Amino acid sequence: MTDSAPSIDAARRASDHQALSPYAILLIEFALAVGGFGIGTGEFVIMGLLPDVASSFDVSIPMAGYVISAYALGVVIGAPVIAVLSARLPRRTLLLALMSVFAVGNILSAMAPDFWSFTILRFITGLPHGAYFGVASLVAASMVPPNKRARAVGRVMLGLTIATLLGTPLATFMGQVLSWHAAFYLVGFIGALTVALVWYFKPKDKVQEGASIRRELSAFSKTQVWLTLGIAAVGFGGMFSVFSYIASTTTQTADLPVTQVAFVLALFGIGMNVGNIVGSRLADLSLKGTIGGSMAFYTVVMLVFATFAHIPVMLYITVFLVGCGFACGPALQTRLMDVAADAQTLAAASNHSAFNIANALGAWLGGLVISWGWGFAATGYVGAVLSALGLVVFAISAALDKKPAH
Repeated sequence: MTDSAPSIDAARRASDHQALSPYAILLIEFALAVGGFGIGTGEFVIMGLLPDVASSFDVSIPMAGYVISAYALGVVIGAPVIAVLSARLPRRTLLLALMSVFAVGNILSAMAPDFWSFTILRFITGLPHGAYFGVASLVAASMVPPNKRARAVGRVMLGLTIATLLGTPLATFMGQVLSWHAAFYLVGFIGALTVALVWYFKPKDKVQEGASIRRELSAFSKTQVWLTLGIAAVGFGGMFSVFSYIASTTTQTADLPVTQVAFVLALFGIGMNVGNIVGSRLADLSLKGTIGGSMAFYTVVMLVFATFAHIPVMLYITVFLVGCGFACGPALQTRLMDVAADAQTLAAASNHSAFNIANALGAWLGGLVISWGWGFAATGYVGAVLSALGLVVFAISAALDKKPAH
């Protein structure tokens, strides 16, 4: 049993899937995970293809980087706005609409005639990102007993973590061999496939009873929602601080050949998948314990990374462990379902806005310490500080939580 009293009554009452067989539930989770795989692949593939995009549009690589920021901005804005405006839509309809926009956005990105239209299309393609994961997580959690919610969320999130291990490298390779356009056509195809799978496997549902824009907006009146989002926005900044500069840390700090970068990235991806699987199981046993433990774990691992990243073996080990810190992901998503009460869609979707804020914050602060001459390994110190701050925010949240522990 979880260590918090799950406020999932509304979600359970709203669920139209109580009578589904385990096999049917698995197929729905698979369909949702395919969407996560497509989104994860589309979000990260641009990083490996940035030089190709810059060359194609005859812009500098730093300017080409605007497309990454444009996508992230789309996620941050799109998640809460779509969650609020779609309050009166059935979840199946919303999932189909979100993934349709994602699919079309990627296909049109591949066809963009110039750099600025490409940048605008990346912003539009980012809009469904957070809302999709939020709604998909709610659907997954509503189909299983309360003590298995985090594992259901984790299975949907597997699409995202597997994308870092398989989808992004595959799409990057395709983009380098054929053209960067081919990579976005592939992502668009995955999005279209998700639409077909969700349409076929996910039963029709009804609008949630009492759903309204006003009810969704009530999520932002809850202190615990803001604190939980704060844990994600600050605590996960450490992971992005390290990950953003991991290629340079590998080649310049550990003095490894550039061919080792792919191996290091693979270790990070493996760690994310292990963390997702293990963390979702731990979260079903102790939700708050998993969140607090993950932040403490991250703090220690980041310090070890900063101290020993110059040693290749230690670099391999710590990068894997940094990836494992994603164990907190399913726990935070599930925690938001608890503290948001009836405004779960907005809270769940906003979690991914918080992750993208963490991405921007971690990369920015990591870049600062590097520019100050502290070296690439110093991103680990940034990560340790941010993770420790995430732990502080969690401690405040736990202290304010009036619900009895179980």
